[in-house]
Amino acid sequence: MEDYKIVLLIDADNTQLSKLGGIIQELSTYGRIVVKRAYGNWKKNTLKNWEGELKRLAIKAEQQFDYVSGKNATDMALTIDTMDLLHRESYNAFAIVASDSDYTPLAIRLHEDGVFVIGVGERKTPEPFRNACDEFIFLENLDEDSDRFEDYHDPTYYRERENGGIEEVHRLLRRAGDRYEDEDGFTHISQAGAYIKRVKPDFDVRTYNYKKLSDLISAFPKKYETRRDKSSFYYRCK
Repeated sequence: MEDYKIVLLIDADNTQLSKLGGIIQELSTYGRIVVKRAYGNWKKNTLKNWEGELKRLAIKAEQQFDYVSGKNATDMALTIDTMDLLHRESYNAFAIVASDSDYTPLAIRLHEDGVFVIGVGERKTPEPFRNACDEFIFLENLDEDSDRFEDYHDPTYYRERENGGIEEVHRLLRRAGDRYEDEDGFTHISQAGAYIKRVKPDFDVRTYNYKKLSDLISAFPKKYETRRDKSSFYYRCK
C-alpha cells in the first residue's frame, strides 16, 4: 500500500469542528499529512471555537474575508492555494474537507493531474463531488473528537486529554488494524507504529511503562491476539 504525501485543505464553513481529530486519524492511514490548512473568516461568530482545536492539531488557519455580504470567498481561496500546491509537484494526494458541490471542478482537475483525491464531507454532499474523488469519507462514519470546545482556554482541558492515556493508543491500534490487516486479519507492528506516530507525534511507548510496542500489545491478551514470524511481530484485535 502506497504511503501518500497528503495536502489537507479544510473549508471551515462546510465541516464539523468536532470531527477534525477523526479526520486527521483517518487520513493518516493513507500516509503522512504534509500540509494542513483550514480556510474561513475567523471573525465570524460561528467559527469562534475553532482556534483551540486548530492549535492543538497544528492546522494553519487561513483568513479569508467575505468581500460581499451574504457570500464568502473561502472556496476561491482554497482553490487557488490548491493549484499553487499542486504545481510544486511535492505532494501526491489532496484531501478536501467540505460538503459543497462547488469543489467538484477542483476535484476533477486534481484527478486529471494524476494525484490521489480524497473527499471528506457529510452524507448530504452532492453526488458529483463525491464521484469526482478517488475516495470519499463520510463525516458521520468518523468519531467525535470532543464535545468540550468551550473549554479550550482552560489549562486543565489539555491535561485531561493527555491523561486519556492508553485508551487512545488502543483506539489507534484498532484503527490501524482495520486499515492494514492482512487476509488473516493480522497487522504488522511496524505499520501500526508508523501510523500512531503520524497521528500522535509525541507517542512514546515508554510513557506507558513498556519498552516496545509489542510489549504493550502482548500485555493485553483480552484485546489482541499476537503472532511472531522470525523477527516480525503481528497482532489481531479481538
